[in-house]
Amino acid sequence: MASEEEQNPLVPEIPELVVGLLAFGIVFWLFYAKLVPSINKVLDERREAIEGGIEKADEAQAEAQRVLEEYRAQLADARHEAARLRQEAQEQGAALIAEMRAEGQRQKEAIIEAGHTQLEADRKQAAQALRQDVGRLATDLAGRIVGESLEDHARQSRIIDRFLGELEERAEEGVRR
Repeated sequence: MASEEEQNPLVPEIPELVVGLLAFGIVFWLFYAKLVPSINKVLDERREAIEGGIEKADEAQAEAQRVLEEYRAQLADARHEAARLRQEAQEQGAALIAEMRAEGQRQKEAIIEAGHTQLEADRKQAAQALRQDVGRLATDLAGRIVGESLEDHARQSRIIDRFLGELEERAEEGVRR
């Protein structure tokens, strides 16, 4: 009994210690053989999923960056094209304005020329009508003064031409002085 009393409750007996170690070994082996591979498999899958997700995210980010650069390049090209089209439109507008001005100038000159031609024709027609009227009046007046009829047409024309020629010579002499 003394030996039973001397036994420390904290120190187990050897057979209990062996049975406990054996039970611990069996449980440890079961955990190690069955549970650890499953845990490692799940951890490996998670690691691969995370790494794959990171790779996919990096690829997606790189693709997004590439697409962004393409859009920026397209936008820059579109801006250059718009500027070029604006410049062409301005040049075409300026050319059209210059062409219209030139056409307007040509039309103005044609109208002025036509006006001068019409004025010259009207002046000649008026001079001819005046010459005939003056000739007739001069013939009538000369006939009254002379007292005989000057109805001979050839004679009338010679007298009228001579009279008007003398008038034109006097007018030219007056202009020269």
